[in-house]
Amino acid sequence: MNIAKPDYKVDGNTQARLDSLLARFEEHGPRNVGYPCNSIFDYSALLPFMGYVINNVGDPFHDSNFRSNTHDIEREVIAQFADMMHLSQDGAWGYVTSGGTEGNMYGLYMGREMFPDGVVYFSQDTHYSVVKILRVLKARNIMIKSQDSGEIDYEDLRETIRINRDSPVIFMANIGTTMKGAIDDVGKVRDILDDLAVTESYIHADAALSGMILPFVEEPQPYGFDSGFDSVAVSGHKMIGSPLPCGVALTRREYVARIARSIEYVGVLDTTLSGSRSALAPLILWYAFERYGMDGFREMVSRCLDVAEYAVARFNDVGIPAWRHKNSVTVVFPKPSEYVFRKWQIAPYEDIAHIIAMPHVTRETIDEIVDDCLREDTER
Repeated sequence: MNIAKPDYKVDGNTQARLDSLLARFEEHGPRNVGYPCNSIFDYSALLPFMGYVINNVGDPFHDSNFRSNTHDIEREVIAQFADMMHLSQDGAWGYVTSGGTEGNMYGLYMGREMFPDGVVYFSQDTHYSVVKILRVLKARNIMIKSQDSGEIDYEDLRETIRINRDSPVIFMANIGTTMKGAIDDVGKVRDILDDLAVTESYIHADAALSGMILPFVEEPQPYGFDSGFDSVAVSGHKMIGSPLPCGVALTRREYVARIARSIEYVGVLDTTLSGSRSALAPLILWYAFERYGMDGFREMVSRCLDVAEYAVARFNDVGIPAWRHKNSVTVVFPKPSEYVFRKWQIAPYEDIAHIIAMPHVTRETIDEIVDDCLREDTER
C-alpha cells in the first residue's frame, strides 16, 4: 500500500530563511578546527530514507512490534565496533546512541547498577558532561587531580581509593581527554586495584574520538576490552563523520542481562537509556563503514596524524609552543586572540587552546591559522 505524500509549497520567506542558514553553514563549516567533527562526508544515498517514519525503539538484538526499523543494520554496526574493541561478537552488546554523553551515561549507569554502593572516580580533565551524569544517576563520586598533561594523577587516585577501599570502584577512564587528548593508563589503574585488593570494580572508557584512532595505529595505547574495560563509548560524528550527533555504547552481554525487562507495548526488551531512538544514525554509521572499510579509515587516521604533527612543527617553528600526545590529533598551544579563535572556531580553556586535525583540516589550513596568529600578535 502506497502512502500519499503531501505536496508542501515553500513560500518565499521560508526559502529565504533556509538559504540564509545554509549559507552560514557553508561559510563556517571549513573553518571548524577546534571541535572534533569530520566535515567530509556524503550520505546523499540515504536521502530516500528521510521520507519514512523509522524508529529503533528498544533492544537492537530483540524483535520489535514496530517493524520500520534498522535493528539489523544496528547489529552489524555493533559487531564492527566489537571487533575493533577486541570483544567477541557472541559476548558483545551495544546500541547506537545520540552521542558521547549518552554513551558515557550508559556505561556509568551499568557500573552503578552492578555496584549500587560503588564510588565513581574521574579526573579533573574528564568531559564536563560526566558531572551532570553523576548528578542524574545520584551516584557517589570523587574527582581526582589531573597531571599537567591531562592524564589522571595515579598517586591521588591510589590514595583516594585506599581511603574508600571498602566501597566498590567504578572508574571513568579518559581515552583522549577533551582539551589535551590525554589517555589514562588502564594498566596502572588495574595495578592500583590489585595492590589495594579491590575485588569489586567496573571500568568505563570514554573513547569518543580516540576510539576511532587507536584501532588504526601501529602502537596504540590500551583502549579495548582486552585491556580490562567493561564498557566503552565511541562517537560517530567525530572521526567517522555524520550530519547528526551519534555514537555507540558497547558492553558485555552478560551485564545487560541483569537489567533487561520486557515491554509488551512495543514487544521489545528495555535495555537502552532512550525509548524511541534514531533509526537513521545506525544507517549512517553502517554506510560509512561500507564505503571506507577498515583500510579507508586507517588511511584517514594516518592523514590526520600527519597534519597534527605538521601543526606542532609549524607552530614551534614560528615561536609558538605547541604539543600533542602520542597518537593524538589534538594540538595544544597558547590561547590566541579572540579574533583568531572565533574565526577558526578554536576551543579555548583558561590560557590554552587546541585545534583538532580532523579529515577536513589540511596543511594549508594550518598555515592560514599560524599566519593569523602571527598577524594578531604583531598588531597587538
